[in-house]
Amino acid sequence: METKTLDREPIPLARLIGFKVEIDEASGAAHCLLDVDERHLNRHGVLHGGIVATLLDTAAGVTASMAHDPQGLTPVSTVSLNINYVAPGREGPIRATGQRTGGGRSLHFVSADLCDAQGVLIASATGVFKRIGKRTEASG
Repeated sequence: METKTLDREPIPLARLIGFKVEIDEASGAAHCLLDVDERHLNRHGVLHGGIVATLLDTAAGVTASMAHDPQGLTPVSTVSLNINYVAPGREGPIRATGQRTGGGRSLHFVSADLCDAQGVLIASATGVFKRIGKRTEASG
């Protein structure tokens, strides 16, 4: 699998949280990568559920956007996102991966998984995403 890191993050929140977005144009999948540290943990010492939701939503949303252009720059909006939390996330690298499962011209169905470096599933999601505009160009 040959992936490419996007020149700009699809959302400014990526810089704040510290994750990167990669795209695999051949498969049409987007990946969100985060090196979890103590800033990302909840009071119980495990990965915060809000961080999990953000990574899954972003990986799925960029994957949906890639149905319109290979760079994933066409704006989409999350219509619904259902998350199943399976195992606690710990410090270290994690990866969320989106996969388009269906849809048409404006609505896209996407699933996403979040796994740790050993391939242990932390959470999975299914979502519906709606195209809301045309491709946007990268901005500073």
